[in-house]
Amino acid sequence: MATGWVIDHPAHARLLAPIMRELSSTDDVIIACDRFEVRAMIENCDGFMPRRRTVWVPRPVGKGRWRKAWKRTRISGKALKGVSKVISIGAPIELRAAPRKAKRIYITDTEINRLAHGLARPTDIIIPTHFIESLSGSLMKKKANFHRIDGLHGHIHLQPRLRPQEVSNPPKVLVRRLIGNGVHDENEILPIPDRWLDGLSIHCADENSVEGNPWDLDKTIASMDGVITQSVTLASEAVLLGVPTLLVTKAIRGFIERLSEDGYPIFVARDYDESILASWLAGLHLTDALEIPDWPNTKSEMLDLLKD
Repeated sequence: MATGWVIDHPAHARLLAPIMRELSSTDDVIIACDRFEVRAMIENCDGFMPRRRTVWVPRPVGKGRWRKAWKRTRISGKALKGVSKVISIGAPIELRAAPRKAKRIYITDTEINRLAHGLARPTDIIIPTHFIESLSGSLMKKKANFHRIDGLHGHIHLQPRLRPQEVSNPPKVLVRRLIGNGVHDENEILPIPDRWLDGLSIHCADENSVEGNPWDLDKTIASMDGVITQSVTLASEAVLLGVPTLLVTKAIRGFIERLSEDGYPIFVARDYDESILASWLAGLHLTDALEIPDWPNTKSEMLDLLKD
């Protein structure tokens, strides 16, 4: 029976790609959100993610978001007719539009996405062990089967990489700024001060402005001496790759706490604390002293849950 795969964000494409390579069939359908970076990933997916019939739906944000949501529900409902399973990462509309008898799997590691949590109608919910339940609103009260995985989503689609032995002069740093028009992130955005970039060799990967093949972003990150980002997702991926990362944000996530507790090189600036910047700059030169935890078998756990 066919499966519907919902790709609402570029990070969802990265997460689902290795899963789809093992579980997806030619009868499946992709419901893809019509946003710049998602289109770039779908259009350049050869060798990364299998090509499937793809239906494009609007992103329900900004002016007219409820009209966009209604339109998306209609499009998704037609596209998902006959599927036996829908797999969604933080996107509730397709779970509501899916056939009543279909298995509806909701994956999330973003506790504060409470609007989506409230709207979702899943049969199964997959959350990480470090999920902060108290921040998730009504999610934990859903009448669904709950499953927990050990590890971050980045553990599914990334692989440990060797870090450069020496830091460039000046240090090569990837910077990612967000537009900040998402449902839950507009109150989390903290601008990155221009002065914090002084003396660095900057490679920009701002939202909707990433150059080259977007599937190669992890390779680009791994080649850097450091990362400065407003994106919590990119920050988690960068530190899993062993790259010292300065995350400038007001966001609170369970996976940020886990990364810090596990000893990954993440430095979180929730205001303009120059001491955090100084610690990150020092950390660029200390990667050889890092003791990275064992890589959890998160991918196998996720595969077992999704193929059942």
